[in-house]
Amino acid sequence: AGRGLADVVMITLGTDIGGGVIHEGHIITGGNGAAGEIGHICVNPKEVIPCNCGRCGCLEQYASATGIVRLAREALEASKKPSVLRQQPVNAKAIWDAVKEGDALAIQVAEQFGFYLGWGLSFVAGVLNPKVFVIGGGMSKAGAVMLPYIEKHYRTLTLAAAAGAKVELATLGNDAGMLGAARLIFDAKSE
Repeated sequence: AGRGLADVVMITLGTDIGGGVIHEGHIITGGNGAAGEIGHICVNPKEVIPCNCGRCGCLEQYASATGIVRLAREALEASKKPSVLRQQPVNAKAIWDAVKEGDALAIQVAEQFGFYLGWGLSFVAGVLNPKVFVIGGGMSKAGAVMLPYIEKHYRTLTLAAAAGAKVELATLGNDAGMLGAARLIFDAKSE
C-alpha cells in the first residue's frame, strides 16, 4: 500500500498495536530501536487502568483488537440498546461484522475506536508528515469498513498541512514482517 512512496507509517492492529516508520525510503529505528511504537502514545490522560506497558491511556488500550473489545464490553454494560453483540462472544471480528450489519451499538464502538486511532495518527502526522498510513495486522482483515471511522477523526484532528495523508489497508498480509526484516538487512549493508 506504500509502494513507491518515500514517507510511510505502518500501523499493525492486532492484540496490541505496533508500527514502523519509513522516512525518505529508509526504515527508521530510532536511538533505542523504539521508533514506530505508536501503540503507547497517550490518548487518554484520565485513564486509570494500566496498559501492558504499565502506563495508562495508551492508544492500544482503545484501538487494538483488545482495546475495541474493551470499548464494546463497556458500551454493552452502560447501555440497554439491543445489539447482536449481546448474542455472541465479543471479539474484534464480531464487532466489525456488527458494524457492517448496521448495529447501532457496534457503530458507537467503531466511532470511539476511530476517534482514538485518528487522534493517535494526528500526533504521528504532526511529527512525521507521511504520505500514507498503512493499516495492517489481524484487525485489518475487517476490511475497508474501518477506514471511514479512522479517516473522519484523523482529518478533523490533524494540522491541515499533514491531514492529506491517505489511510490504506496493507496488502502483504503475513509476508510483511519477513519483507521488512529483509529490507532492514539490505539497508544496513548499503550504509
